[in-house]
Amino acid sequence: MSPTVSPKLLRALAATVVVRRIRFGVRLLRDWRLTVAWGKSLLRSGVTSFAVLAVTFWLLPGVRASGGPAALLELTVLLAVIGTLMRLVLLGVAVVVGGLGVLLLGVVIQAVVMFTALQITEGVSVGSFVDAWVASWLAAVLTALVNWLADAGSEDVFLGQALRQMARRHDGRPPTAPGVLFVQVDGLSAPLLSWAVKAGNLPNLGKWLRTGTHSLVPWHTGMPATTPASQAGILHGSEGQIPAFRWYEKDQARLVVTNRPRDAADVEARISTGRGLLADGGASISNVFSGDAPTSLLTFSNAALPGRSARGYLAFVASPYGFARALVLSVGEMLKEIQQARRQRFRNVYPRVPRTAAYVALRAVTNVLLRDLNVSLIAEQMSKGTPVIFCDFVDYDEVAHHAGPLRPEAMQTLEGLDRVLGTLHRLAEVAGRRYEIVVLSDHGQSQGATFSQRYGVTLERLVDDLAGGVTATVEGGTNDENWGRANALLAGVSNQTRSCGPVTAGPRGEVVTVVSGNLAMLYLTGVPGRADLDQIEERRPGLVDGLAKHPGIGLVVAHCATDGPVAIGAGGRHRLRDGTVEGIDPLLPFGPHAAADLLAHQRTAHVGDLVLVSRVDGGTEEVAAFEELVGSHGGIGGWQTEAVLVHPADWPVDDRAPVGPAAVHRQLVRWLDDLGLRGPAEPSQPSLVDQHSTWLDAFSTSRRDGPS
Repeated sequence: MSPTVSPKLLRALAATVVVRRIRFGVRLLRDWRLTVAWGKSLLRSGVTSFAVLAVTFWLLPGVRASGGPAALLELTVLLAVIGTLMRLVLLGVAVVVGGLGVLLLGVVIQAVVMFTALQITEGVSVGSFVDAWVASWLAAVLTALVNWLADAGSEDVFLGQALRQMARRHDGRPPTAPGVLFVQVDGLSAPLLSWAVKAGNLPNLGKWLRTGTHSLVPWHTGMPATTPASQAGILHGSEGQIPAFRWYEKDQARLVVTNRPRDAADVEARISTGRGLLADGGASISNVFSGDAPTSLLTFSNAALPGRSARGYLAFVASPYGFARALVLSVGEMLKEIQQARRQRFRNVYPRVPRTAAYVALRAVTNVLLRDLNVSLIAEQMSKGTPVIFCDFVDYDEVAHHAGPLRPEAMQTLEGLDRVLGTLHRLAEVAGRRYEIVVLSDHGQSQGATFSQRYGVTLERLVDDLAGGVTATVEGGTNDENWGRANALLAGVSNQTRSCGPVTAGPRGEVVTVVSGNLAMLYLTGVPGRADLDQIEERRPGLVDGLAKHPGIGLVVAHCATDGPVAIGAGGRHRLRDGTVEGIDPLLPFGPHAAADLLAHQRTAHVGDLVLVSRVDGGTEEVAAFEELVGSHGGIGGWQTEAVLVHPADWPVDDRAPVGPAAVHRQLVRWLDDLGLRGPAEPSQPSLVDQHSTWLDAFSTSRRDGPS
């Protein structure tokens, strides 16, 4: 038998929830400030009222503006002022009664206001009480619907909805247990974040850093500088299984693309030890991998949509403000993208790439739908008291790919994410735990005109010419990693959690070229395993030399049977094992980490027989991406390898400049240990992470002390 609850206790619990909702509403009103947005709202209210009144007076013969336009304008001003003040109060009321409640309450109140205004305004004649009442209700319904759709874009309304969602789950007791919310800002480089904070573009992050509540630690990603590789390290502590965003596996003759749910699931099975960052009751939201979280939402490796247990998803879908906000802001985002792309063309901004209709839709999905859905899911997990939450926001990365990482539209998107951080901070204040917020990125981005724009030929065509017309094209995956978020949604709708097309069969005896940003890998399918330099020269003479001497390619890495991995440039070679240089060092333009990055990459599973990195321009540090993206990442050169970690200032830091995502993982795990959020680990053999860390230490020592 289920236990019975007394009516008195139920009334007390209900009263507690109502009181908390009222407190949330009062907080919204207390925090309100006079802003430019408020002035725009007042102007919009006036225009809306004038248009609605004109329609109402035209439709209903019982009401007339006998005083002419002046009387109608007087009535409009009166209603606009009252209506704006009313909506300000309704923002707080929304926490208590919800979106539909606000809509209905707004209609009733505005009808009363309209009726009163019609009675007292000079120059407006009303045939009877019934005419005035009908006119007031018609005008009120039309005005409320217009304002409801417009206010759906308000951050305060969305915050109020999230607070109301949390109030339903939280019992009102002060939180005592700690919690951590990890917010990943995809593609954000440390230099750019530092510059944006100094410029005042990010008021929330800037306040945290300036007041000393948080500290900023830059970290070096290594190669490949891409989300799957970084999240494999950050979430699972694993390195060495992901050579790029996409790669070719000779043993299975297939292309692996990490934004495909099936491939992401396969890769996670290889890297997971069961003790990922989120293993102890955590939640993974909108990530590539789960981090072994028991709750996994919108995660590539488990692409199904949140189920009925995910109230945050249901609240977002069922809420009129959630739907209306997504509708209004998605349309606005698409129109903004069309205008911004047109402005780039009109001003002849260079470098730039075509911003197609497909990207217009994708931007609306990533910058509106997924952003708000992520916040709703985070609010649900915080209300439940989930100890550790990790969520990836891809908005900035997506816009930066097509507009450029330093361009105004990318910076505006970053400012929007800063507002999200402000929203999450306010949610954390009323959550079921004492949540601390950690902001980090998985990589940066480097800008530049693409390889094909500079030289009039794609890399695939160049390889085909040099290899004698025997290159192969493998199908699978777009040139945009963030389409995977849309793929995850589509897969969830169709209940296909791990299928995304057949395995691509590879040709035999040909050269397969796979590109990821300004990184490319070539595979000789006729050579089992890793082909060394002599085998490549024998089968495709002139290929390596032709690639190394091309002005768009900075270096080519191949494995030499006697000397190990060697980086080959147009004027010299660099042996990666011992640092011996012949001629001009091809690594000079790529920074101090280049040798270690390339050597570690050579140890990665399924690495290409040849690894190519595009040129990096002196001075601007721009790269020549092999994909049609003006902002790219994947290889080395520029800011793409310079990621960021922003953490509470009183948390101890083991390394002020971590190298590699596995080092970040170890730091995050130590913080969770300090907070008591990690369970005991079972004894195990040294992991790939530990082996790789030991190797890096040995390599750094050999470079400092000289070759042994």
